[in-house]
Amino acid sequence: MQTNPILLEVFKNRFSSIAEEMGVTLTHTAFSPNIKERRDLSCAIFDAKGDMIAQAAHIPVHLGSMPLSVKAAMTAMEEQGGFAPGDMVMLNDPFKGGTHLPDITIVAPVFAPETDEPVFFVANRAHHADVGGMSSGSMPLSVSLFQEGLIIPPVRIVRDGKTDAELMRLILNNVRTPLEREGDFSAQFMANITGVRRMNECIGKYGLDTCAHYGRALMDYSERITRQAVSSIPDGTFDFEDVLEDDGQGNKDIAIRLTMTVEGDHARLDFSASGDQVQGGVNAVRAITLSAVLYVFRALAGRDIPANAGCMRPLAVITRPGSVVDAAFPAAVAGGNVETSQRLVDVLLGALSKALPQSMPAASQGTMNNLTIGGRDGTSPFAYYETLAGGMGASPSHDGESAVHSHMTNTLNTPIEALEYAYPFRVREYAIRRGSGGRGRHNGGDGLIRELEMLADAEITVISERRTRGPFGVNGGRSGSPGVNVVISRDAAQTEPGKFHRTLRAGDRMRMETPGGGGYGEPNDA
Repeated sequence: MQTNPILLEVFKNRFSSIAEEMGVTLTHTAFSPNIKERRDLSCAIFDAKGDMIAQAAHIPVHLGSMPLSVKAAMTAMEEQGGFAPGDMVMLNDPFKGGTHLPDITIVAPVFAPETDEPVFFVANRAHHADVGGMSSGSMPLSVSLFQEGLIIPPVRIVRDGKTDAELMRLILNNVRTPLEREGDFSAQFMANITGVRRMNECIGKYGLDTCAHYGRALMDYSERITRQAVSSIPDGTFDFEDVLEDDGQGNKDIAIRLTMTVEGDHARLDFSASGDQVQGGVNAVRAITLSAVLYVFRALAGRDIPANAGCMRPLAVITRPGSVVDAAFPAAVAGGNVETSQRLVDVLLGALSKALPQSMPAASQGTMNNLTIGGRDGTSPFAYYETLAGGMGASPSHDGESAVHSHMTNTLNTPIEALEYAYPFRVREYAIRRGSGGRGRHNGGDGLIRELEMLADAEITVISERRTRGPFGVNGGRSGSPGVNVVISRDAAQTEPGKFHRTLRAGDRMRMETPGGGGYGEPNDA
């Protein structure tokens, strides 16, 4: 079948709009503020082989990892006789297609009339505010995956359109907030039902062969654009190294090293010299490394291309099993998805800044500033999770944006009104952290300040980075200010490290000042 460029654009937007509508369904029907307000979720469409065709504009850290979840679900169902119409598979195991345990993926097959095998798949992933484990919010300072929550391999949670009630009871019995979890699961089911319905409508209008052809054509299109982007990089080998400050268990300066080799329209990205996996939970599974690579090179393309499997064809990603960027079971990985992913982006952009020194931005905040709080509000349990925005790195042409989520996170903030309505908190301060961006010809963006007062006793866990070193500037630009974590108890204030867990009493306050972005170029008054 010959590809019509007009129909290619039609299908590009058709597939993306289906994924976007899945996301709208999920956010509008979810129970937890983390999903319905912050939109910590992703939705995507896949072909019959499990390769991604289109993803909605949701979370970059999910970009390269969701296909592995779909393929893990496909493998599991093949061992059980295959998918049937109305089935859905749930999983969160980081070593079987997931990233970290709070990110739960649900996969559904799409069947065409008179077909016995799925012709497409739809899937969504959402971050649940609690999935059990040793601390509320399931983002603990862990030393093993088993401490982080309930591990769900690929299991058939919906069969012939009906939820497996016994399996659901087992899951809900292992979390702190079962009613909220059940509501969020139902929202995920409805998102997939929406996706299956819309894909069937597309097949009904254009025919299966045409839909499948343009799915492949879109991947080929993304490959061509990515190859053009890689071709714009000078041939050569470019090295860069940065570190994670610590793992919360005493291990410091954990190296992430990249050797990038560019030859024509192909790039080899070798992370094998990175440090070994560590005891604490900053280890990343390989899927996260793939996501970071896909995000950076899709951004490098500078065009609105579909995020799909074609983007990765010109890129060879080399990792060493057992390293901090390709951790082996049962490594603790709660923070790898959120913190190590950000440092991977810093390292990738750092290597590209050597190849394209007049094009690459300075480092953004380099952390997601993960904050989890849990306890009981009267007789009702609660679990809160949020990532906080910070400063974006300055570019060759502009100052960095202030108080925004950057790179591997694309979430919103939780509005004060929603936060105070849903949880026993009072927001004492929410402001831009003026002057925290690194100075330069173009200044880095400023971080933010968020101070929460507890209205009930609670336990708190923080997983953050860039607390001892600020995000780096480039071409003479200054580094941004490091972040600061402070707990204010009665009349005393205590500065805490980047990763800590403690109990707070009603009236105590948690204050977080997030990092500013790095500056670009020598300051004009230097």
